[in-house]
Amino acid sequence: MSAVPGPAADPAATPPQSVRLVNLPNALTLLRLVVVPLFAVLLLSDGGMGDERRIWATVFFSLAIITDRYDGMIARRRNQVTEFGKLADPIADKALTGTALVGLSVLGLLPWWVTLAVLVREVGVTLLRFWVIRHGVIAASRGGKAKTVLQALAIGLYILPLSGVLASARWWVMGAALVLTLITGADYVWRALTLRRTSARAMAAAAARRAAGSGEPATGARTDTAA
Repeated sequence: MSAVPGPAADPAATPPQSVRLVNLPNALTLLRLVVVPLFAVLLLSDGGMGDERRIWATVFFSLAIITDRYDGMIARRRNQVTEFGKLADPIADKALTGTALVGLSVLGLLPWWVTLAVLVREVGVTLLRFWVIRHGVIAASRGGKAKTVLQALAIGLYILPLSGVLASARWWVMGAALVLTLITGADYVWRALTLRRTSARAMAAAAARRAAGSGEPATGARTDTAA
């Protein structure tokens, strides 16, 4: 008597962890998390009036941005992607950006509505990412990458104690970053909704529902004939 084949593996399920948790990409992500409170202290100390500390805050912010650029790249090239990294990396990104924007608004350097608009978009995209994670991964678009670069540049310009033309120019850079932030956020919502409808997992579920409604087994479904 032939053995009944087991259920097919779920391609959307989380694969077993086979990569060491302690590796260079995760260390860079942790470094970014450690830098965040130090950056906040430097930015907010003396009411943001100390030029030297704001310069150091810019150095720490730049260091954190650099680690964000390379941790994911190293993880993919060395096949060191871990579940911890997938979770901690976006948290570290949002913590850094959120701390910088809130700090600048607390100091009166950046309007609160700009900070709220960016944070709502970033948190919303993160929630959408978790919402569709079992259906697939939405790759970063060129607009999203440009948004990240402009955000980092604008925040860096606001942290630095600038005056004159450069102080005026940073608002235009932040304005461009804000426009891209909102446009790419809307694009991400559309792509997330599309992925939820068209992924292999969604199509299989739809086929199963149609089969259940017609009383016929879905294509590829296993019929257990064991007594």
